[in-house]
Amino acid sequence: MRRASLRTGAGLLALTALAFALDRAMPPDLRSLGETSTLVVGRHGAVLRAFTNRGGVWRLPARVGQVDPLYLEMLLAYEDRRFRFHPGVDPAAVLRALGQWLEAGRIVSGASTLTMQTARLLMPRRRSLAGKLTGMLRALQLEGRHTKDEILSMYLTLAPFGGNLEGVRAASLAYFGKEPKRLTPGQAALLVALPQAPGTTRPDRFPQAAKAARDKVLLAMVRAGVLSEKRAHEAMEEAVPVRRRAMPFDAPHLARRLFAEKPRARVIRTSIDRTLQRAVQKLVRHAAGALGRKATIAVLVVDNRSREVRAYVASSDFFDRARSGQVDMITAVRSPGSALKPFVYGMGFDDGIILPETIIADVPTRFGDYQPENFSGVYHGEVSVREALQQSFNVPAVKVLARVGPSRLAARLRQAGARLIFDAGRARPGLPLALGGVGISLADLTMLYTGLANGGIARPLSFRGGVAGNLPAGRPVVSPAAAYTLARILEDAPPPADFVAARNTSRARRIAYKTGTSYGYRDAWSVGFDGTHTIGVWVGRPDGTPSPGRYGRNTAAPILFRAFGLTPAGPGPAPGRAPPGVVLAENGDLPRHLRRFGGAQARSLAAPAPLSIAFPPAGAVVELVRKSKGPGYDTLPLAAAGGRKPLKWLVNGRPIASNPTRRQASWTPDGEGFVRITVIDVDGRVASVISQLK
Repeated sequence: MRRASLRTGAGLLALTALAFALDRAMPPDLRSLGETSTLVVGRHGAVLRAFTNRGGVWRLPARVGQVDPLYLEMLLAYEDRRFRFHPGVDPAAVLRALGQWLEAGRIVSGASTLTMQTARLLMPRRRSLAGKLTGMLRALQLEGRHTKDEILSMYLTLAPFGGNLEGVRAASLAYFGKEPKRLTPGQAALLVALPQAPGTTRPDRFPQAAKAARDKVLLAMVRAGVLSEKRAHEAMEEAVPVRRRAMPFDAPHLARRLFAEKPRARVIRTSIDRTLQRAVQKLVRHAAGALGRKATIAVLVVDNRSREVRAYVASSDFFDRARSGQVDMITAVRSPGSALKPFVYGMGFDDGIILPETIIADVPTRFGDYQPENFSGVYHGEVSVREALQQSFNVPAVKVLARVGPSRLAARLRQAGARLIFDAGRARPGLPLALGGVGISLADLTMLYTGLANGGIARPLSFRGGVAGNLPAGRPVVSPAAAYTLARILEDAPPPADFVAARNTSRARRIAYKTGTSYGYRDAWSVGFDGTHTIGVWVGRPDGTPSPGRYGRNTAAPILFRAFGLTPAGPGPAPGRAPPGVVLAENGDLPRHLRRFGGAQARSLAAPAPLSIAFPPAGAVVELVRKSKGPGYDTLPLAAAGGRKPLKWLVNGRPIASNPTRRQASWTPDGEGFVRITVIDVDGRVASVISQLK
């Protein structure tokens, strides 16, 4: 007896050793769990965009804690009631299936547990008796190596749901447009039923079969005591989805860029707030409808404190080919127009050559061979620096830059992290830098303005979640005193049309902002900040063609203000207490040398520059824009440069109505074709261009 017991014990020990050796030699193949879709997620984990895996399958990783408890209860009740208790193989189910087979002479029911199904999903095999036995052994392996929740998570990731959908998260997003965290009983029952026969019950192709399979699960839940009869019958009244929804597609340009940087990453975490992202996307789509078929909009929202990007909308429609929707206009390099003027004045404050109440002359002025003009063609005489910046007068800004030095300004902006692109033929930065004579991206321009919102310290923007603390240290773009002064000036700038100035409202939303328009109406900008966020807006055509009549104030600024309305209300852009070095005084109280600005290198125009037509350019193709109401086309703006006023305008040899004291005029086209536009100044000088309207 003792020898028999010893032999039995030795045999069991040998079998155990053999099983252990086989388990180590042939462990479960878990590679498919690593071949999931790459997910780009927002700051709170919400999926912004998913990419199929290398096999073209939507396979989203899922854990037990990410799905509705009701779904899990229904899944276990329907598929494997003793899942929490058996070792991977359910002896009771095996005996039941064996007895039914012997009695009927055929397989009546299976004995497959969820663990066995998971083993088959991990390591597919032929459906045969040998395959069943192998599946049992693999199930025992899984149970020996993993917890029940880990095995269940594997199933939730790999279960087939029809077509190229694998895993409960992919199915829930595709059929219901939401994560499986909160499901109705009908939705949960459908997700339980689909893996049984995904090819013949997928609801987008076989809705009736899908409904029948779902209702079968619901009735089983009544018998199992999971659902009441009333609740089950109510669930049967739920409509079955008849089409697949698109996977999440938020911040697609950013997601594409980050995925290209790390294509093997399974999860790419960003700083995007998905709720805000979707709200800004909706705003941009709506605003783009009034811009014509080629124009698009880009908006960037940044958290001031962390410098993390909260919304990234790089075009109004990613799939709109007419708008070049897949071009990322947040990283595209364009002319900023007047949007860099605050940094010109900020360096002037730091150099001690101007203060907000310093008087500066806004009169026709020439700097060597360079003659800037105001956007409106009108000059305003003596104005304060404050007014010159708020109203964006061009000549005063160039006067200040002439003293500050364009090379110094460019160097300061570059040191702060901005990439500036100058024309290839220009040896060094020149005075046109103040008016947009440089290329910069919306991302870099917004980054510079976050510096103004943070006491003059600029830091790189953070697009990835959880890395803001690891970014390089900031660089000063202006001093804290200059940043405070600029914020106070810009928050009192006139708001765009249809918006009330903050000082005239009881619940003031104070925004410090600046606009810009590049030469030829190619780019419209508006960048602003309050105490919490900085937002940058660009509007234009990705191909660089003009958008006549659209400029920063009337096109980009309204979008900026509406975007701020989507963010939580925060404090004003300027801190409550002025930092050291801020001078708050009326002009008469200023030191004598700061009461009036004398610009170096500038002289009043004794002889006018050559007369020319600034817009439309010679040979340009100008797209006509139809009126939103009624027949005909919107007016086409005309602009002259140089010469002496008064000016007279002609189109195809016929005079048009215009204000002779202004360098701008407008003309209403009557149709497509070529036109000759001519301007004549008081001295008889003539400039003419031929443009095509289409």
